[in-house]
Amino acid sequence: MMRLTPKQLPWLKALLHLACALPLCWLIILVMTDNAGGDPVQFIIHYTGKGTLNALAATLCVSPLARWLKWPLLIQCRRLLGLWCFAFGVLHLLAFLSLDLLFAWSMLLSEIVKRPYLVVGASGLLILTALALTSFKAAQRKMGRRWQQLHNWVYLAAMLGPVHYFWSVKSEIIEPSIYLGAFILLLYLRRDRLMRWLSITA
Repeated sequence: MMRLTPKQLPWLKALLHLACALPLCWLIILVMTDNAGGDPVQFIIHYTGKGTLNALAATLCVSPLARWLKWPLLIQCRRLLGLWCFAFGVLHLLAFLSLDLLFAWSMLLSEIVKRPYLVVGASGLLILTALALTSFKAAQRKMGRRWQQLHNWVYLAAMLGPVHYFWSVKSEIIEPSIYLGAFILLLYLRRDRLMRWLSITA
């Protein structure tokens, strides 16, 4: 089986950056050419939301793929994908705040409180924010064992994200159901680690 070498790793990271950036470029093209559907606001909000889920799923795929392919260096791509997940999540929030609420900050908290799917989504984004802010090596060295305990909360984010999507739609639940099933599978692949984390946090 082909091995991933240290010399190939920068190229792989560059390809992953490109793969994550291209959907945003495509979104800009769709909006500028008036091809963002009948409701561009909701299109942008949903597009960035799905981008968050896609990047989160890719992040969760890194460890199983590294074991299956026997590419330990692949683990070094996990932070890259996690930061893209956070970036898409921030864009998702900004799209909702600017395009839907028109920067009415006073409405943001009231909207989150009265809509359960927004509570779930906001909780997931808070977790992603904490993970992004502590993703650097300096934070990892300073936090020690607590760093891994914190970053295990990505499992909760992986539960909240697809639930947020599923609850946010009023019809056409096929796609949200597919995302929900995919994340359940990804978490099942980590069932041993997930159960250990749940036992520690309980």
